[in-house]
Amino acid sequence: MTSKKTYLLGAIAGAGVMAAAVAGAGMRLPSAHADQAPQLLRASTAPIFQPPPGAPMSFADIFERVSPAVVSINVTSRVDASALRRIPGFENFPFGGQAPGGGGDDDDSGAGPSTPPQGGRTNKGQPKLPTQQSSGSGFFITADGYIVTNNHVVENAETIKVVMKDETELDADVVGRDEGTDLAVIKVRSPRKDFQFVDFENAAKPRVGDWVIAVGNPFGLGGTATAGIVSAYGRDIGETFVDYIQIDAPINRGNSGGPTFDIMGRVIGVNTAIFSPSGGSVGIGFAIPAEVADAVTKQLMSRKPIERGYIGATIQNFTSELAEAQGLAGQKGAIVNDLVPGGPSQRAGLMQGDLVVSVNGVTVRNPNELTREVAKARPGDMLHLDVIRDGKHKMIDIRSGTRPSERDLATNDNTPGGSDRGPMSQAPRPSVLGMALGPLDEATRRKLNAPPTLAGVVVESVEQTSDAGQKGLRRGDVIVHAGDRSVASAADVAAAVDAAKKAGRASVAIGVYRQGRTTFLPLKVSG
Repeated sequence: MTSKKTYLLGAIAGAGVMAAAVAGAGMRLPSAHADQAPQLLRASTAPIFQPPPGAPMSFADIFERVSPAVVSINVTSRVDASALRRIPGFENFPFGGQAPGGGGDDDDSGAGPSTPPQGGRTNKGQPKLPTQQSSGSGFFITADGYIVTNNHVVENAETIKVVMKDETELDADVVGRDEGTDLAVIKVRSPRKDFQFVDFENAAKPRVGDWVIAVGNPFGLGGTATAGIVSAYGRDIGETFVDYIQIDAPINRGNSGGPTFDIMGRVIGVNTAIFSPSGGSVGIGFAIPAEVADAVTKQLMSRKPIERGYIGATIQNFTSELAEAQGLAGQKGAIVNDLVPGGPSQRAGLMQGDLVVSVNGVTVRNPNELTREVAKARPGDMLHLDVIRDGKHKMIDIRSGTRPSERDLATNDNTPGGSDRGPMSQAPRPSVLGMALGPLDEATRRKLNAPPTLAGVVVESVEQTSDAGQKGLRRGDVIVHAGDRSVASAADVAAAVDAAKKAGRASVAIGVYRQGRTTFLPLKVSG
């Protein structure tokens, strides 16, 4: 069964479903079993099981001490227009999901529309979008009312209500948000300076196997505590700037932004996501580590923008198949797909197909590690990259730029490319690896909407039984790199294939440009 990553933003409507389930769980035993009840309910004078050494007999003292600092966050927002165009029954999760109110969850899902579309119009004549209600969790980190939560809880908020343990309800405003780490800070509108708050633990991290307690607002049921252990550190779930803590304390929708505590009552993480086939807890939850949350929230509270380093290159994982295709078996790193024209990397001499293996002396084994090391730099800092080019190590110094917002980067990554439809020249073309390759002339460039700086050869047809066909290459793709060389003609591709054969390799690395992006993949060479 395929697992899904589910953000934990909870639907208030879900609380009613949960309440009904809880009520149903309290039903009496059938009368036919009434004579067995005394034995079934017999009191025991000793614990049913002996807890492991060092485990607390109860988490009650911890909960009593920290729970006043944990709050429920109720948000009213406008439905995202794009959400109204989604296929019914699915949300736009990285790992799949369900529609609002259907058991899944996403940044902007919540309970779905709380008021149906009325057909009204805005002042500009556009249809007025319906509102939706959603809920999450958070916790005070200062006595004067600053609260940490997840960005996806409050990013589209029109109004924010904070509900404390004693049911006091306060309005709140967003102080700052960081999409990159999914963290946000809000502040309650109150003159009080005596809110109970909790601290981040940055030094004595619990070990894998140590007890933790999560407190939050699952399904709108505020003030809920669950316990478990630290399951692992350094989990990569597809987010760029965070190595997550994995915990098995049950967390569900609505726990987003809530804290996980160690047995000393110190915050060791901010709950943000789960892996689940159903949207509910299966004991695999993820929390943003305290050291990351502490640094980011302090900067947000200072109302300064979050700035991260940037080199202007798109990258992908250097798989074992690619490593073998380039004669670098066992090598890890991140291979450069594309360079931003005029960006820091292009100015410094980084090239498409370079394999980055370290930054400032820190080994990088995959694209996320490279991105995190680059992001640590301040704009203007010098980054020293160790790259492998043509089988040899080369040092390249790049002066860091400023990373654009995640929204801007996503927009650039989704620049539409050309279609694979329409006629192409029918003259006989050289065939390499089951692909008929033609020149990237101006007429073809216009059909593909390819940038004027792009160089390569166009795939005009693919034999579906070939390795290229099996791996998804199609008409209209542009081969820009083969083996250790850039491509300007079909002869360059053929030469790279011959070089791979002479070196005794089973495949050759091919760089394929499609719809604004380049991807590297290994293609098998014939005997």
